[in-house]
Formats: sequence, C-alpha cells, structure tokens
Amino acid sequence: MVQAPGRGRGRLSRDARLILTVQGLRAFAYGVGSVLIGVSLARSSLSGTQVGVVFACILLGAALASVAVGRYGDRLGRGSAYRLLLVVMALAGTAFALTHSLPLLLLAALTGTVSTDVVESGPFTSLEQAMLPQAAAPGKAPRLFGTYNTIATLTGSLGALAAAVPSLLGASSPQRWLLVYPLAAALALPFAARLSRDIELPLVDGARKRVPLRQSKGIVRRMSVLFALDSFGGGFVVQSFVAYWFTRRFDASLETLPVVFFCIGLLRTMVFTHLPSNLLLAAVPFAPNLQVGITLLLARFVLSQMNVPARQAYVVAVVEPEERTVAAAYTNGARYAARPVAPLIAGALVQASSLAAPFVIAGVLKSAYDLAFWKMFHRVPLKDQSPPS
Repeated sequence: MVQAPGRGRGRLSRDARLILTVQGLRAFAYGVGSVLIGVSLARSSLSGTQVGVVFACILLGAALASVAVGRYGDRLGRGSAYRLLLVVMALAGTAFALTHSLPLLLLAALTGTVSTDVVESGPFTSLEQAMLPQAAAPGKAPRLFGTYNTIATLTGSLGALAAAVPSLLGASSPQRWLLVYPLAAALALPFAARLSRDIELPLVDGARKRVPLRQSKGIVRRMSVLFALDSFGGGFVVQSFVAYWFTRRFDASLETLPVVFFCIGLLRTMVFTHLPSNLLLAAVPFAPNLQVGITLLLARFVLSQMNVPARQAYVVAVVEPEERTVAAAYTNGARYAARPVAPLIAGALVQASSLAAPFVIAGVLKSAYDLAFWKMFHRVPLKDQSPPS
C-alpha cells in the first residue's frame, strides 16, 4: 500500500500536526477562560441569576453551533468552517474581555466558541473529529485521538495555571486577560489556513458532495441518546460544584482546592478505563474525611478519560466517511444539550441537604451508560478497517 506523504510509520501527517497545533492554542485559551470568566462575572454587577443564564447560554451555544456544523460544515468546507469558527471565537472572546453588557455576553456565549471545557469544545471538536481520521496514518486514528485529547488537557491545564498571573501581577481587572481568546485565534488562523484538501469531505462519484445521514442514522441516533445520558450524569459533578461540595462537606481551604484541580487536569492525560472511575465517583460522598475524599476524586480522574478519545474515534469509525461531520456534530450536540440541566438539579438536591445524591446519581447514570453502550454497540462493525501500517 502506498502511503501519503507524511503518513509513514510512527509519524504524524502535516494536517494532523496543524490540527493539533490549533487545538493546543485554543485549549490554552479555554484553560485561562475556565478560571477568569467566572472571576470576571463574579466581580461584575450581574446578579447570580444573570450569571447562571450566561453559563447556560455557553453550553446551549455549543449544542446549537455543533448542529450548525453538522448541517453546513461540509457544504461550506471543513477548512473554511474551521477558520470561520476561529474568527467568531476571537470576537466572542473580545466581548467577554471588554464588556459586562448582558445582551452582548449572551450573544457571544451563544456562538458556541466560548468554552470552559478544554477537551470537548463545541463545534471545533465536531469539525476536528471529522478531520482527524483523514489526517491519520492507516490504522492510527485511535492513537491520534489519544494524542489530540492529551494535548488539549495538558495545554488547558497550563492555561488554568496561567490564569493566576493577573493576580500575581496585581492586575486590577483580570477580565482584560480574556483577550487571550482573540490572541489564540489569531495565532491559530495561519495554521488552519495551511490545511490541505485531504481533510475535506471525501470524493463521491468524482465530486465532494454532502451526504446526509442515511445508512448510519439509526446508529447515530442511539449513540446520541447514550452520550446525552453520560453527559447528563456528568453535569451533576461539574468542577465548580465539586469545589463547592468539598468546601461544604469537609471545609476544604482555598489553598487546597486549586492544587487539587490542577492535578486533575494533569491526571486526565493518564487514561485507563471508564466504568471503575464512575464507581469511585459514587463512593466520594461516603469518604470519612477530606484526605480520603480527595484520594477517591483523584483516582476517579486517573481512570476516567480513556472513554473520550475512544468514543471520538468510534463515532467516526462506525459511519460512512462522508457522514463523519454530521455524525460528530449531532452526537456532540446531544452531549452539550443534556449537560446544562443537571447542575440545576444538583443544586436543588444540595439545598434539600442531599449532599451525597449528586455523586451517587452521576456514578449510577454514567455506569449505566457504559454498560448500555457495550450492550448495544459491541457487535457493530467499523466502516474504517484500514490495516495498521
């Protein structure tokens, strides 16, 4: 078999290196934003309810933008859509850096390009998930997805750590440091512009035709439902809620929690398996003290992330090549749409003095997802059966 240039054994193709570079720059900005967006909104004149609406719109925007990518990404061209998203990210980030006007913040949030999740970030992830298999060497797509997620987590962790710089420098307005968004987008655009035509929709009868989901519609629908269940369960234990819970349950100090969450960012790169991590998650509220609770939480994150690259690679492997953009966009959209509801329920449970309930519910729902996914899909053949190089 003749291999494309740059796709030799053990090597990343040129397109793969470009995508990973763009994703690393974006993840760094999202890491900074994961801290500074919350701080800047807390220091604004917006009410708690208004801030909650802003965060809900960030999650809703990710879902809407992912669906839009599924419908129009291949029609516009994956490379063109990629560059357009970076431009929109620069504009949205600038809005968060320069204003506290609620209408402008909501509009920026609804673009789906402002994210507090460094690994799976809305429409960008949907496009990259479709492009990466075509940028991978034969049989190497799962490994490339692992590299992709590792880079996102590491650069995102560094970004979160960099969010402390404004405070160390005595900056009076950390909000302005959110200009890292347009800076990252500006740095990423030249790399996105150099992507080859190989990442576009494959040729069908000699032309690049957008093919809607047909043969794979049932598979994508079932996966979307299960991914929504997994994301809904995860929404009960988002990082901000976990920090709140440890403070309330064990009176954890502000000196302890930042170190814990930075370590979590690093541990996410150490991927093993998913189901045991959810059992550890369900055990957290039964910890007798802070040390045991933190140990369980760290162990959970050590084990939790193999699911992400494997899931991303699987989605694009069970559908036809021309369906990848739509399949990635719809399954990711289902995840993003389900997530905002769970924190509201978790807050109500804590208000009702059910401190253990969010962890138990999250562990049970996410474990049910693991078992159901295996039951439904372990016999489904993969469309991409390229032999390993």
